[in-house]
Amino acid sequence: MSNWSDFNDAKSTTSVIPKGAIAKVRLSIRPGGYDDPSQGWTGGYATRGSTGAVYLNAEFTVLEGPYARRKIFSLIGLYSPKGPDWGNMGRALVRAILNSARGISDKDVSPQAQSARRIRGFADLDGIEFVAKIDVGTDTNGDSKNEIRTAVTPDHKEYAGVMGPVAQSFGFQSGGAPPTAAQPAAAPAAGMRPSWAQ
Repeated sequence: MSNWSDFNDAKSTTSVIPKGAIAKVRLSIRPGGYDDPSQGWTGGYATRGSTGAVYLNAEFTVLEGPYARRKIFSLIGLYSPKGPDWGNMGRALVRAILNSARGISDKDVSPQAQSARRIRGFADLDGIEFVAKIDVGTDTNGDSKNEIRTAVTPDHKEYAGVMGPVAQSFGFQSGGAPPTAAQPAAAPAAGMRPSWAQ
């Protein structure tokens, strides 16, 4: 028998990344097509579930190290009909992601840091790179799966070794200023689809 006719001895390659591992990741938002301009949810990035909950369907790709190219899927809560807790956890995670990506201490309340924690829309988060602390949760079948609930900020001793120089794609380093909220988000040319829809 060949390896391609008898699969009894095939080994499973699925395994979770250990809880607490720290890795540089890139966030990609899988668009759900739900908008609510009154909440600032535009661009089709949000997803509305069957229960009425609204979230960002997030895919995190590990960029470097022993788990490079592994993907982790998590939800970033925006709204739950059960109350504000899920949305508050989502806002806290986005704040930590911005702090991590832009090299800002969580304790920094300077005008530059406050400006760096503002976004023009969810498009600013799509493709952002930051340092994540990987967690382990369970899926709907009760099996273990990786999740990202925490971003590692410059206050953490391992941050600099994982992140390297602060991301230059935002046009600033710690202490500098990100794009201001007054600048409009780049709109696709007429007839062009956003990058996520291509």
